[in-house]
Amino acid sequence: MKTISENRAFGGVQGVYSHASDATGCDMTFGLFLPAEAEDEPVPLLWYLSGLSCTHENAMIKAGAQKWAAEAGIGLVFPDTSPRGVGVADDPAYDLGQGAGFYVNATETPWAQNYRMWDYVTDELPDVLFSTFPLEEDLQAITGHSMGGHGALTIAMGFPGRFRSVSAFAPIANPSASDWGRKQFSAYLGADESKWAPHDATMLMRKRGFDGPMLIDQGASDQFLDLLKPEALAEAIALRRQAATFRMQKGYDHSYFFVASFIEDHVNFHADALQG
Repeated sequence: MKTISENRAFGGVQGVYSHASDATGCDMTFGLFLPAEAEDEPVPLLWYLSGLSCTHENAMIKAGAQKWAAEAGIGLVFPDTSPRGVGVADDPAYDLGQGAGFYVNATETPWAQNYRMWDYVTDELPDVLFSTFPLEEDLQAITGHSMGGHGALTIAMGFPGRFRSVSAFAPIANPSASDWGRKQFSAYLGADESKWAPHDATMLMRKRGFDGPMLIDQGASDQFLDLLKPEALAEAIALRRQAATFRMQKGYDHSYFFVASFIEDHVNFHADALQG
């Protein structure tokens, strides 16, 4: 593993690291914030999965989560959103290819060779993190924005017992019924829609739900509401009687100004679950 940078922040360290990935067949980069407590003992870990067109850097710089993580004494990891580099398949559109991995294992040509983000985020990167840094493997939580909110919800429900809590900012909530999902799932996973179900938060909520607390914030003035379909997930939550808080935030859009406005709530929500 290569250290790209390490900067002092809020008494802890914000690092950026890269490593060769077997899952994606290329070098992958991630950001990791460790609070001051990590100098003495392993700390809980909150995953932050980013959205379409983002790298590891967007949320790391724009969300403002480190201040609240430092106060709570928890680590933050910011993975990249897709494989990258020469020879990695791409597409001219911002919502397919590099920057748009959708947290799935692609099975279709030309994506299957590198686009195995599900395995990367759920298996390979955890191995790297917990074998290298002072992090408590039994104390994990997960959040994300937009495509990353989709990833956070599906991964949390896909691995019962791994995460103490899950939250999301404006998640792509029902991708099987949205152009933000049908396009990508068709490309990555093929035409058989039964293979899409494990990556659709609404369908997973109907089937199994989440074994812990859940928090979802959605901007009521989000320019992508028709693509996100929060109403489908809200209905599934109500029908399952899932322990969840679902908030429509008046006047907020899809930007990082929205995320930064409510990131304190989300970090504290996860800190309560991780330290309760």
